[in-house]
Amino acid sequence: MNREKLGSRLGFILLSAGCAIGIGNVWKFPYMVGENGGAIFLLIYFAFLAILGIPILTMEFAVGRAAQKSPALMYQQLEPKGTKWHFHGKACLAGNYILMMFYTSVSGWMLKYFWGMAKGDFVGLNTQEISEYYTNMQSDTFTMILFMLIVVIIGFLVCSFGLQKGLEKITKVMMIALLLIMIVLAVRSFFLPNAAEGLKFYLLPNVDKIKEVGILNVVVAAMNQSFFTLSLGMGCMAIFGSYINKDRSLLGESVNIACLDTFVAFSSGLIIIPACFAYGIKVNAGPGLIFETIPNIFNNMAGGRFWGAMFFVFMAFAALSTVFTVFEAILANTMDIFGWSRKKACIINGVLMLVLSLPCALGFNLLDFIKPFGDGSTIMDAEDFVVSNILLPLGALVFVMFCTTKKGWGWDNYLKEVNEGKGLKVKAFMYGYMKFGLPLIIIGVFAISMYNFFK
Repeated sequence: MNREKLGSRLGFILLSAGCAIGIGNVWKFPYMVGENGGAIFLLIYFAFLAILGIPILTMEFAVGRAAQKSPALMYQQLEPKGTKWHFHGKACLAGNYILMMFYTSVSGWMLKYFWGMAKGDFVGLNTQEISEYYTNMQSDTFTMILFMLIVVIIGFLVCSFGLQKGLEKITKVMMIALLLIMIVLAVRSFFLPNAAEGLKFYLLPNVDKIKEVGILNVVVAAMNQSFFTLSLGMGCMAIFGSYINKDRSLLGESVNIACLDTFVAFSSGLIIIPACFAYGIKVNAGPGLIFETIPNIFNNMAGGRFWGAMFFVFMAFAALSTVFTVFEAILANTMDIFGWSRKKACIINGVLMLVLSLPCALGFNLLDFIKPFGDGSTIMDAEDFVVSNILLPLGALVFVMFCTTKKGWGWDNYLKEVNEGKGLKVKAFMYGYMKFGLPLIIIGVFAISMYNFFK
């Protein structure tokens, strides 16, 4: 079976960025910038993105492009005989399934809120009633399953049309629309009353805030954000590496993708934080900001119903871009393993994904007695923990070790592949840092994330 290829360089960049741009990044990044010293946090974040996120991204791309296979089979193509690197390929596939087991539900919330905002469900509601809307949505079994089902169907339907005619074509349109909507919303936020105070909180260096938080905590927060923002370690980027030719070197493409991902996260802060300051809303982290705070802002704003609908279209596109690309990773893996056609893989995985997504959707209602981490926790928290705290950092460590050790694919093979084509090149002198420095930082990220989670 000939491997499908993406039709354009733009398609590759937008697809890879779409995979990296997640809703968690969009709602978490603005808060982290504001709470960790504004512009100073941004500078530290960019430094870690350059020395941590981008190098690992090049490795994942390089392994995929060299093997021309999905993670399920790519290690077998490249690993020395008798080694066991290919076990990570199975972990990648499992990680993609677990990620989508809860991400389909959260994406469904975005569609539900867009629909509710567009038809005026929030008009006239007070703060308490808006908070109850969120709680009522989660406790309504039918609503939770319905919108999760819509996401699963849309995702596999788009992927079923093929790599170029389905995934690439739709994602291009959606990502460009996302960027345009985001710019319009950001400009709108600039002209809200008291928006300048929000921008000051978000962007100006704040030494007092750094002293309050602690410089070490600011550095750790920036490092964590730069690591997790690109969704590395589960093989999705390797898939897109396998779909491109060797015209461009992979360091340059990785820089482009990291910049686009950061632009969306940064711009979301330009939308959210001035609006919070304009209406005296506390800037807090997590889903509460999106589902309980933001609707209050639009209720107070002239033309709020329209602007609110636009905001949740933006959020839905950010969510669906990840859904589409991870579904494609699941399809590529299962097509490689079983030799299925794309249509057959879509049908089987569509049914499987619907079943696997049910525990999360029901975890807020029928199965809310299951509390994996004690009171207040849900099934979704357990699924998120496995992906974010275990599979992503340890998977990234495997890619780094595979590309830098003699018992893996090796530095020379990686260097040849990553530098093939026009663009920025990885230099030979980076070997020491890539082999010893990167693993130490990743182990540090893993240890810190585990400590913070259980603290």
